[in-house]
Amino acid sequence: MIDKVEFTAKNLTSNAGVLLLLNYTEEQNIFQDLDEMLFFENQSTEAIKMNHLKTLMCGGFIGVDKLERFNLLKADPLIKECGIEVREPENISRFLYNFSFKTTQMFRDINFKTFKRLLRKKKLRNIVIDIDSRAVNVEGNQEGAVKGYNPGNKGNNCYNILMAFCDELKAYITGFMRSGNTYTSNGAAEMIKEIIANLKDEVDNIVFRMDSGYFSEEIAEVIEQAGYQYIVKAKEYSNLLDKAYDRSVKIWEDYAYQKQAMFVCMKPDKWSKTRKFAVVRELKPEEERKQLGLLESVDYNHAMYVTNTTWGLADTVKFYEKRGNCENYIKETKYDLNIGSLKMKSFWANEAFFQIMMLVYNIFLLFKMDKLAVSEYRQWILTFRLKYVFLAGKIIRTARQTILKLLEGYPYKAVYQ
Repeated sequence: MIDKVEFTAKNLTSNAGVLLLLNYTEEQNIFQDLDEMLFFENQSTEAIKMNHLKTLMCGGFIGVDKLERFNLLKADPLIKECGIEVREPENISRFLYNFSFKTTQMFRDINFKTFKRLLRKKKLRNIVIDIDSRAVNVEGNQEGAVKGYNPGNKGNNCYNILMAFCDELKAYITGFMRSGNTYTSNGAAEMIKEIIANLKDEVDNIVFRMDSGYFSEEIAEVIEQAGYQYIVKAKEYSNLLDKAYDRSVKIWEDYAYQKQAMFVCMKPDKWSKTRKFAVVRELKPEEERKQLGLLESVDYNHAMYVTNTTWGLADTVKFYEKRGNCENYIKETKYDLNIGSLKMKSFWANEAFFQIMMLVYNIFLLFKMDKLAVSEYRQWILTFRLKYVFLAGKIIRTARQTILKLLEGYPYKAVYQ
């Protein structure tokens, strides 16, 4: 039983695993990329750039969700030994306010380069890219935050983040913040062009997978012209379904219990040309069917997907159904990296924090790919922190060395060494 608590111990850290991630980031030349690829015109900002970036990244490593939480790092002797001077939260905020459209674009280039490291390590030449968005609720008067699609807090101002992930690697490729009232697909075609321009020499084929918010001929044309493939869920327009049923010969294939599918070539209204659609129908429960319905379609629930792949019906539909993985990746960034928790007045400060945290997200993936067992790669960041980051240690200084002492019985000693 403990009878007394004294705050007299010195040189203790509760985040000894941060050393692993800082050393690894240095080893991968990511700090060098930040120094060389991100620059500010203001010389005083440029001078403190690397110290603040390392501070913010350390915050990402331990899961900081508010500026005041950086005080947890301020007195940490391990962070000091790594040459990082954690400043007051106000100083960190002031640094983020120095970001602009130009500098956040530079950071997006750094994130592209980090993703390519993952791609090359895995030696993938064919990848699947999922594109999706999420609303970020705000409570104040943040710049660029307006009322829009915000299912968790209807009626509140929000931001909307557009994000692209590589499904095989669960890795972040690129993305950016938008005003809350931005339509889902706005900026998606331009982002796809960016992705293609950055990855055309890295991969042989890309399959883009998106939900109905990205059902747009512009998006389809961008991917087609680049010679890649796509599967996009179609909007549930009644006239589009009518076109599918309005043909003398309909060849339905059974592919699951009470589910059928067929390929149909159709031209949606306002589209310039005909494209291939996979039409899926699932028989409604008996009590929901209309006994006297004159239309064949009323007894079924439907889904449609526009695609330019050459796969069979079952493969096409099942491939799209795996799109839910992307939603899990977005949830991980929300809950484990607190994307959207730290909100400042400046739009570009918020965008910069988002880009920094997504860099941290990919650093976790790089580390797991290089240093951990395959079975641990898809574990969430929170699990990684509990095993490898939140680790008590004591820093000892001798005449010749500085030593970090850890628990003798630490179960993941081999990984740390």
